[in-house]
Amino acid sequence: MFLLIALGAVIGFLSGFFGIGGGTLLVPALMLLGFGIKEAIGISVMQMSFSSIYGSYLNFKKGTLIARDGLLLGAGGFLGAQGSGYVVSVVSAHTLSLFFLFSVCMAIFKFFITPVHIQKEEVDSKVTIFLLGVFVGLFAISIGVGGGLFLTPILVGFLNYDLKKAVSMSLFFIIFSSLSGFISLSLFGHIDYYTGVIVGISSLIGVFFGVKSSHIISKKHHKTLLLVLYFVILGLMVDKLYF
Repeated sequence: MFLLIALGAVIGFLSGFFGIGGGTLLVPALMLLGFGIKEAIGISVMQMSFSSIYGSYLNFKKGTLIARDGLLLGAGGFLGAQGSGYVVSVVSAHTLSLFFLFSVCMAIFKFFITPVHIQKEEVDSKVTIFLLGVFVGLFAISIGVGGGLFLTPILVGFLNYDLKKAVSMSLFFIIFSSLSGFISLSLFGHIDYYTGVIVGISSLIGVFFGVKSSHIISKKHHKTLLLVLYFVILGLMVDKLYF
C-alpha cells in the first residue's frame, strides 16, 4: 500500500512537470512490483485520468493552456482511444512491450534533435491537429501511456509549438485519451479498480508540485530533464524485457 501511494505521488509530479500521463514510468514500475503488463496498463490509465484533469486545471489558471487546440486534440484522442481495448485484447503482452520500448526510443531521438527556441509560427490546421489526436489516442492508450510521450516532441518538432504550451496541451489531451481508454479497457476487463484509485488519488499531491515547478524552470533545463526521464524509462524497460 505505502509503495503504491509513494509511486502515485512521484508519478503525479512527473505528469504535471512533463505533461505526460505517467504511464511512461508507471507501467514499467508496476511490472517491477509484479503486475503483468496488461494489469499495469489498466492501472496506468486510471492514474492518468486523475492527474491530467487536475494538472490541466492548474495550467489553465496559469494561462499556458490553448483551449481550442487542446479540444481538437482531445476529441481526436477520445475517438482513437476507443479502439485501445480491442488492441490490448488481440495483441500479445510481449508485442505491447516492444511497442512501448520503440515509442520511448522514437521520443528520445525526436526530442533530442528539436531546438528549444522555435522561430516559425505554429501550424494552424484543425484537420492536422484532430488526426494527430486520433493516432496518438489509439497507439498511446494501447501501450498504457497518455500520449504526452509522443505529443510534446511532435507539437514542438513538427507543429512549432512553444515547449511550455506543448507540455500543457499534452497533459490536457490526456484527459480525453485516458477517459476514453478507461471506458474501452473496462469493457474488456483490463482494469484493477482498487489499485488504480489508490495510485490515482495519491498522484494529485505530486501533480500540484509538478505543475508549479514546470512554470518556474527554464525551457532549456525543462528539455534536458525530459530527456533524462526518457533514458530512465528506456533502461527500466530493457532491463525488464531482456535481463
